[in-house]
Amino acid sequence: MSTIQIILVIIVAFLAGMEGILDQFQFHQPLVACTLIGLVTGHLKEGVILGGSLQMIALGWANVGAAVAPDAALASVASAIIMVLGLQGGTTNVNNAINTSIAVAIPLSVAGLFLTMLCRTIAIPIVHIMDSAAEEGNYRKIEIWHIIAICMQGVRIAIPAAALCVVSPEVVTDALNKMPDWLSGGMAVGGGMVAAVGYAMVINMMSTKETWPFFALGFVLAALHELTLIALGVIGVALAIIYLGLKEASSNNSSNGGGGSSSDPLGDILNDY
Repeated sequence: MSTIQIILVIIVAFLAGMEGILDQFQFHQPLVACTLIGLVTGHLKEGVILGGSLQMIALGWANVGAAVAPDAALASVASAIIMVLGLQGGTTNVNNAINTSIAVAIPLSVAGLFLTMLCRTIAIPIVHIMDSAAEEGNYRKIEIWHIIAICMQGVRIAIPAAALCVVSPEVVTDALNKMPDWLSGGMAVGGGMVAAVGYAMVINMMSTKETWPFFALGFVLAALHELTLIALGVIGVALAIIYLGLKEASSNNSSNGGGGSSSDPLGDILNDY
């Protein structure tokens, strides 16, 4: 990478690290982070492909209570840099570079949890400092330490990104080319399976007896090769609007004395007839 590209990659990594806490502009999401790194390094198409694949995996990653989800920021940035180094090193197998990056994203996301815990541990005394500043009425000091704490989250991704950028592209390319076929093929299969795991985690959180028919209908519609993604999206929006309309009609019917309302609006309407 050139010096300008390394600086731009570090900036993207810094923003991704901060957004892992802020959630304002979603720079930490794989689709955004990988696309931006692909853009600044001249591999936009490959960055979009990698980001889209990783986004399917990260769909089910969410912080629930005290449970912290895998670090999507580090996984996105580090895997994108590894892919770019492999491509810039002259590897002819683009799919191999992308599949390898997808495979290493999962252990990288788990490793990112250690950096997250480290930053949050350091943030504990910062909170106490801000409490003391609040007692003193020093709002400027509170703002300064707040910015420091947020920047610390960005640094935790920027430092590993900078370390990866100084690795010679030839080293990454040689490592990719020396991988046996069984290992690269296994990584490709594993990358496809973890995407399904991401979908399964989302379905597990959303599954109810009312939503399963829509789930089955989606499989039927996806089998129709004439339908594009835009067409499937329009069908999904139309079904959602129809369902919300039926739910509102069921609620109105219940308020007018039509009997008790359940969580299934279609069943409530049919029972009235």
